[in-house]
Amino acid sequence: MKKKLDCVLLIDDDSATNFINNMLIKKSGITDRIEIVLNGEEALAFLTKNGEHESIESEKFTQPQLIFLDINMPVMDGWEFIEAYEALDNYKKDDTVIVMLTSSFNSDDRTRAQTYDAISNFKNKILTLNMIQDIMNEHFSEYI
Repeated sequence: MKKKLDCVLLIDDDSATNFINNMLIKKSGITDRIEIVLNGEEALAFLTKNGEHESIESEKFTQPQLIFLDINMPVMDGWEFIEAYEALDNYKKDDTVIVMLTSSFNSDDRTRAQTYDAISNFKNKILTLNMIQDIMNEHFSEYI
């Protein structure tokens, strides 16, 4: 791998899923920084408040380049997050790749995901090393 992603953000309310995804991302070696939040509201707070008081180039806050997003979460689900995310200023989004990673097998969810520009991929859980490699090949080929 040429270089690593600056940050990967996991948005999922299931602690077991976050544990497994965290371990797989570490094993893949694509980043040294993995942030975990439990719902869309926490994710928006991370994306907006962390960069609010520092310059965009701040070493303290690193905009995630890759986000894994669950659909079904309490407080703010994945769909509500995407709606709010798409309304953010562009500098808060940069070239972030969002992969909807869900246990839903509802074909309507896949169809709905395709209507959002911010969603780059729709994958079924569980995350695998092969899935991570496919995402890197498709969206971050300069990093491998």
